Amino acid sequence: MSTTLTSSSCYHCGNPVPAGAPWQIALDETTHPLCCPGCEAVAHAIVDGGLESYYRYRTELPERPDERQATKAETWSVFDDPGLQAQFVHADGDEGFVRATLAVEGITCAACAWLIEHRLNALEGVGSSAVNLTHHRLRVSWDPNVVKLSQLFAELAAIGYDAQPYEPDQAQARLQHEERMNVRRLIVAAVGMMQVMMFSIPIYVAGPGEISADFYALFHWLSFALATPVVLFSAQPFFRNALRDLKTGVLGMDVPVSLAIGGAYLASSYAVLFDVGEVYYDSVAMFTFFLLFGRYVEGRARRRSGHSGNALSGVLPVSATRLEADGSERILPASELTTGDRILIKPGHGVPADGIIEEGESSLDESMLTGEYLPVTRRVGDSVTGGSQNMENPLVVTVTHAGGEARVASIVDLTDRAFASRPRLAQMAARMAHLFVLRLLVVTACVTLAWWYIDPSRVLWIMLSVLVVTCPCALALATPTALTAGHGQLRKRGVLITRADAMESLSNVTRVIFDKTGTLTRGEMHLTQTTPLAGLSTELPELSAERARAIAAALEAHSEHPIARAFRPFRDATLQAHHVQSHTGSGLEGTLNGSTWRLGKPDFACKTAIAPPGPGQWLLLSENSEPRAWFKLHDGIRDDAAQTVAALQARGLTVELLSGDTQEAVESLAQQLNITTWHAGRSPEGKLERLRELQAQGECVVMIGDGINDVPVLAGADVAIAMNGATDLARTRADAVLLSPRLMRIYDAIEISGATRKIMRQNMLWSVCYNFSALPLAAMGLIPPWLAAIGMSLSSLVVVGNALRLSRWRTQSAPLIAPTHPVNA
Repeated sequence: MSTTLTSSSCYHCGNPVPAGAPWQIALDETTHPLCCPGCEAVAHAIVDGGLESYYRYRTELPERPDERQATKAETWSVFDDPGLQAQFVHADGDEGFVRATLAVEGITCAACAWLIEHRLNALEGVGSSAVNLTHHRLRVSWDPNVVKLSQLFAELAAIGYDAQPYEPDQAQARLQHEERMNVRRLIVAAVGMMQVMMFSIPIYVAGPGEISADFYALFHWLSFALATPVVLFSAQPFFRNALRDLKTGVLGMDVPVSLAIGGAYLASSYAVLFDVGEVYYDSVAMFTFFLLFGRYVEGRARRRSGHSGNALSGVLPVSATRLEADGSERILPASELTTGDRILIKPGHGVPADGIIEEGESSLDESMLTGEYLPVTRRVGDSVTGGSQNMENPLVVTVTHAGGEARVASIVDLTDRAFASRPRLAQMAARMAHLFVLRLLVVTACVTLAWWYIDPSRVLWIMLSVLVVTCPCALALATPTALTAGHGQLRKRGVLITRADAMESLSNVTRVIFDKTGTLTRGEMHLTQTTPLAGLSTELPELSAERARAIAAALEAHSEHPIARAFRPFRDATLQAHHVQSHTGSGLEGTLNGSTWRLGKPDFACKTAIAPPGPGQWLLLSENSEPRAWFKLHDGIRDDAAQTVAALQARGLTVELLSGDTQEAVESLAQQLNITTWHAGRSPEGKLERLRELQAQGECVVMIGDGINDVPVLAGADVAIAMNGATDLARTRADAVLLSPRLMRIYDAIEISGATRKIMRQNMLWSVCYNFSALPLAAMGLIPPWLAAIGMSLSSLVVVGNALRLSRWRTQSAPLIAPTHPVNA
């Protein structure tokens, strides 16, 4: 690219400069025009940094930055909003200064940290800035009367670092505090263990008389001093949890651990103070360290597998561009959006709320919500979900749900509901762990009493070994870790489990029942033919096709059924239907211009028998029970419907189609998808009756639906799965919700649920076998306390590691099956 610039060319990038643009840079006593604030910020950064020779000796112009990144500059001013700053900006110790913590992207090494700190500290009004390299966070203090927060964001962007406010919620802050405390406890236990072992080893290896009594006493007192903080600080969670368990009457795994640590410490302290008996400080420090280390690794693994669900909490952008009544744009915090607001979503920006596209067409990345990595195209009239990313063109969207009412908020609520309850297998494991602790204490008392008569000198360490080696940590972790990993894997694939029992029931499923419209089909009805009919009465002239469609659209304006969307383009504002009632599974009834109109199935709309004019899906419009017009609708089959049905059948499951549509439409779809068992013309009560019939035969049934007419059968199914476009009522009755329109996610859910249940059983079997194998060995005195601590920690890690295999689970799709002619069962 040539470096020759015209008077209207940007001195930095060479692009045209808008008329009247205020941006410029002075160099060599000459003022040069710039095209945008981004180029101005970069140019000043170069010149102010003493690198003006870059402009003198460059041979070509730089490439134009991604315009989607440049548009971010327009949102920096939103961070100067006092309401938004109140969420993450806090008063600093210095007079008049405030501070904030920012999450910074692009930090790779210490040089990045130096560059950021050097750049910000050089600004007038900035008190201090410090980069945390480990967590890529920047803590900055500034005087708001001298420099604005938006200027700090602009400076960071000018040197190539994107930033956003970092302010964890109370739950995150509590978890981070607990993690820091766990690390400190682990460090204290590690240091104490190493030092105590340093004083214990000479005692173990020394021969008789090689160490004097004074050195024995010195080593014991030093071990006492080192072990005390390990017990009082590092082992504090064990004692606190044990006390809680005793108060509630539910014995947990911390009860035997606390008895072992506390008993060994008190016995050793008595021996040191009164010079009587053996000292076990090394064992105390070692199994405290190993227990803490095992729990620390297990905790990090569980948090990592559950991270995707937590990430949803912060998926909505912090700012939005609202279009005012006069057409002007106003940037404001996304939390201030309300239903009915018109917002502008530029390319590269996130969607701040749920809404309907009013203007524009673009591709949106919905991977955070649906698990689908390919962008989807959205047009005028389509819904957009808060948290997705606009990829190509600007969109004007009318907000329907914002803030806590947005879909992403409901997803978080449903996830919390799932984790608030536990499946039967998990409840059984918890009961087993409680009973095992109770029996362990009884067995420990018996073993202690027996060794008191056999060899009193070994009583204490054998008791410690029995308490520690058989602690049911692995049993207690067997199901929660597997459930957490299974939920995370399903969430990645776009399946949201909303009830804990769903995973267990999915693994036992024998029959999968699909609804037709909006489930196996796309639910995107299109009106393909209108056939007006002459009224039977001479007082009713024949309707025009246009008038018939407008009347049908007026009735359907009161419905959420997928069929209603087919009539939206034909709405006439001058026609308003009143007293509209929905007859579930049949159609709509309402009054218009003094007449009673019905739209739906032929036997509902008209009392006399009348046949549709041809094959396909037809709706009949009637006026005062007289037929007035036929409407032919078409709904395409989902792209992966055939693959899903074939995969489920190859897995040995029976697939059934249960629909309220006409026999011709249902039979045609069943034939195309190789579904041999199908039922047509079923009302919601009929669907529920069919479900009860199958359950009475001992079948475990999964029902997939999307509409209000599916609510009864969804509520009665062993597992109910709602499609991504299901009504709110259907979603609340479902045990699982698909976040993407891909039906193969149902097959994935069944596969992963089966794998989760299998791993839960493996974990329980392993933990029970380990405890029953280790108990006799410890009771016979073959396992020292330090080895008991290692064994118990390793058993827990084995359980966690086995559960985390679900994080790498890969489902195998079944081959398609050659279609056969279906039969009406």
